[in-house]
Amino acid sequence: MSNFSSWFFRLRYSSSKLFYRYRTLHNKYEPTVFNNHSSRNARSTSLLPFALALSAGSFALHPHFSPSFCDSDRGVNVGGKGSTQYVVKGSQKEFPRELLEELKIICQDNISVDYDERYIHGKPQNSFHKAVNIPDVIVYPRSEEEVSKVVNLCNIHKVPIVPYGGATSIEGHTLSPHGGVCIDMSLMKTVKALHVDDMDVVVEPGIGWMELNEYLEPYGLFFPLDPGPGASIGGMCATRCSGSLAVRYGTMRDNVISLKVVLANGDIVKTASRARKSAAGYDLTRLMIGSEGTLGLITEVTLRLQKIPQHSVVAMCNFPSVKDAADVAIATMRSGVQVSRVELLDEVQVKAINIANGKNLPESPTLMFEFIGTEAYAREQTQIVRKIVSEHNGSDFVFAEEPEAKKELWKVRKEALWACFAMEPNLEAMISDVCVPLSHLGDLISRSKKELDASPLV
Repeated sequence: MSNFSSWFFRLRYSSSKLFYRYRTLHNKYEPTVFNNHSSRNARSTSLLPFALALSAGSFALHPHFSPSFCDSDRGVNVGGKGSTQYVVKGSQKEFPRELLEELKIICQDNISVDYDERYIHGKPQNSFHKAVNIPDVIVYPRSEEEVSKVVNLCNIHKVPIVPYGGATSIEGHTLSPHGGVCIDMSLMKTVKALHVDDMDVVVEPGIGWMELNEYLEPYGLFFPLDPGPGASIGGMCATRCSGSLAVRYGTMRDNVISLKVVLANGDIVKTASRARKSAAGYDLTRLMIGSEGTLGLITEVTLRLQKIPQHSVVAMCNFPSVKDAADVAIATMRSGVQVSRVELLDEVQVKAINIANGKNLPESPTLMFEFIGTEAYAREQTQIVRKIVSEHNGSDFVFAEEPEAKKELWKVRKEALWACFAMEPNLEAMISDVCVPLSHLGDLISRSKKELDASPLV
């Protein structure tokens, strides 16, 4: 276990978190597909711990300030009384020339010291986290072996490292407060093996979840987590992401079977086998998931897959208050209905959608549901929820089963952020995740709205 003690060594050199960027899927070689039978029947899945995806109230709009705070040489004062900027301070030392030459030998042409490229890697978009420094060097490893060599060299030279990938971070995961080496995993995006009968897949960390699902679709399988477009599997593991389907399938920790990780000294470890059940030893997989780059760099992920649902129904309904909507969400979960998605939009969000898209939706708190399963089962669940809605002051309950109609309903949710930009074009978004027990959701939103009303934007 001595190797694992070194995971914490890098923590004092970098407070940044692990997040991966993706590029267009282009496999280096064809993956191995294991399918011993012609049948693609998938085993049924049980309802995993739920989470309510909250769209309204998850971000605020603030005036757009053009200066950036990622480079201390720009002469911009950061922080201060009344500032909404959370500044991550740090100190930057001169980057060792010897290390730069050694990195060039390992990564060859896949290395950059271009200022603009380093600036983009050190500046997260739509995040109120800022840093005074940017990375000194960007490297793009192509294999686990290269990652190991890069990390080992940085350990020898005592230079901080910041893994990087999807760039969809909203919590400052890609900041480089102490400069150092940014390890961009976007070239490691291969599907290494697909086991159809076991319903799992082995991938490199740079592949995006959307590209992975495109690959899996012909086999009747999919990976159920759906965070923001552009998120990659490695970063999803490191940040323990969820997405709107977490209400049915759980979060990332529930859908990862095994990991391969490069530790802070360059050693490579595997956290578990592909077996679904094991009671031997520490649960190192769960230790790494959500560690945000502080314990090691993820270089391989074995994921649990699900069967593509036979049928789905999308429903929408309105309420006089956010509390009524939250009560319906709670009652639905307690009823045993296996809802796959449930999303809440408040009246301000709906108003923004109306303005941006020329719609005429009732400007009141709105819940959106998705039910999946067989056609009969999905319809049955829809009617159960319709009854629950009617018992909690709900109205205008509509649902859709045709693909185009479902797409049109979900478009309301998918365009929520951009609709807010259209409503307030001179403001920028401040996005964050807010997580509370489901029973506290109504009070949280109500109190948040009161605070916002009492503190006008400046």
